[in-house]
Amino acid sequence: MNTLEKFNTTLENGGATTQEALKFFDELESVNLDFMIGRWQGYEFPTNHPMDGLLEASGWYGKEFVDTEQVHPLLFLDGNNNIFKVYPSPSAMNLGLNLQILKSKAMKPIFRLMNLILKTEKSQARIRMMEYRQKVSATMIYDNLPINDIFRKIDDNTVLGLMDFKGVPQPFFFVLKREI
Repeated sequence: MNTLEKFNTTLENGGATTQEALKFFDELESVNLDFMIGRWQGYEFPTNHPMDGLLEASGWYGKEFVDTEQVHPLLFLDGNNNIFKVYPSPSAMNLGLNLQILKSKAMKPIFRLMNLILKTEKSQARIRMMEYRQKVSATMIYDNLPINDIFRKIDDNTVLGLMDFKGVPQPFFFVLKREI
């Protein structure tokens, strides 16, 4: 079974444990900075993390890498399916980790309002090559949060991302698919 088949089977089965996701992540190839340039649509890779379900409930669309110094880590969709950029608020991140009610579909209107309030055009991150779990790969570094997102290649248009959030022992996994 190739990497993409293994990945799709895992998703079809509802996700993986953190240990299984880490094993899969470690088997993937690194990516360089140029590989990440562009806009990517994202979705969660469930591992029973406290944030599982939060990105979907909030209307998260993905990430955009303009260049190594200009990265928009949080793209969202408005009510008309227009993409906009959001400031990654430390308070909102902490609430997301601690309040499970935020994952409810009933919270979607609240998220839409909050995201519009946090709307920005300013870059909120950058990317660098960094080592994580014995491999050097493209890593997104948030400007105002203690978070690094490390990327590994599933195929030429798909990466598995691992969010390493200081103080949160379990990594959060997500997938990005390149817009073509």
